[in-house]
Amino acid sequence: MLLKAGKIETALEQCIALEKQARMASDAISTGRLLEAMVDLLADAGKWDQLSKHLETMTKKRNQLKQIYVEVERARLTKELARIEESHGNIADAASVLQELQVETYGSMEKKEKVEFMLEQIRLGLAKKDYIRTQIISKKISPKFFNDEAHEALKLKYYQLMIELNLHDDQYLNVSKHYWEVFNTSSIQADEDKRLLALKHTVAYLLLATYDNEQHDLMCRRKLVKDMEKIPTYLDMLKAFTTPELLRWDEFCARYETILRTDTDAFNKERSPLKADKRWEDLHSRLVERNIRVIAGYYTKLRLKRMAELIDLDIEKTEKYLSDLVVNKTITAKIDRLEGIVHFTVTKTPTEILNDWSYNTKCLMNLINQSTHLINKERVLHAM
Repeated sequence: MLLKAGKIETALEQCIALEKQARMASDAISTGRLLEAMVDLLADAGKWDQLSKHLETMTKKRNQLKQIYVEVERARLTKELARIEESHGNIADAASVLQELQVETYGSMEKKEKVEFMLEQIRLGLAKKDYIRTQIISKKISPKFFNDEAHEALKLKYYQLMIELNLHDDQYLNVSKHYWEVFNTSSIQADEDKRLLALKHTVAYLLLATYDNEQHDLMCRRKLVKDMEKIPTYLDMLKAFTTPELLRWDEFCARYETILRTDTDAFNKERSPLKADKRWEDLHSRLVERNIRVIAGYYTKLRLKRMAELIDLDIEKTEKYLSDLVVNKTITAKIDRLEGIVHFTVTKTPTEILNDWSYNTKCLMNLINQSTHLINKERVLHAM
């Protein structure tokens, strides 16, 4: 009505007042519409000088709305740019472009989209062979996110990428855990072939893992899995490694090598051409270390020559394996090189020695008191 009456200045003043209210309320949409209305008003009236003046004022006021957050849109466009670079064969450029964004800090991006974005960062990082940066990015994803079955596809993709990452550093225990998570996924459980394959890899990499309490505990637990009965050879391997009896490497190879090299990626030369033989040597090392732990449990001292015969190695290699286990504090032993004898003795601290002496003294005094009491009792009976 004001425009029809020709009161352009009055209409402009009212628009300015309303724009201020919308701007103070951080209503970006209403502010934008009012600014457009003011521009149209002055343009239609042909007041170009006044429009030029107000444009500068409007721009400065518009800045008071602070930042317009388009981080999600930028991330999506960056992802598309990385895809284009990858399609052109520029893997390094694609990874560099995508890894510049810290999507985990984007509050306006949904959790699922963040995980998808970070999985893409991990994939390109592995393709670029930037394992350190990839390891850092992988720690930003919480495995709890995959507890929801709706995210099952992302879960499988995540653990496949983590398996590839940990295999590069020979972190066999972590690889075994990742295959266990794959084994427990609903879609894998529904397919028997995939389920048993995941379980075989779980066992294979568990055997390759360096011994510690966690590794031994996992071996004992995996033996109890119901599906292990369907792969009896792998169950036998777990039982062999957890039973305190010596294993001969040549017998182990004759019984299990063909199956392990055929069934799993770990030892298959076609699927793992660069590391299959190295992992087989690592498995030999795990078996030797296990045999030394068994010997340490049965002997207090043993000649080094005899020990080498028991584990099917020469004296030099036996001494090396033994030294490594002592350094890692897996066992306690000392080697008398002059006599060629290994002493499996536990070194006690002064406090432990004193406690043992105190306990033994207490037991001795109790025995003396009891004997004295019995002697006095017999004397009294005979005196009567």
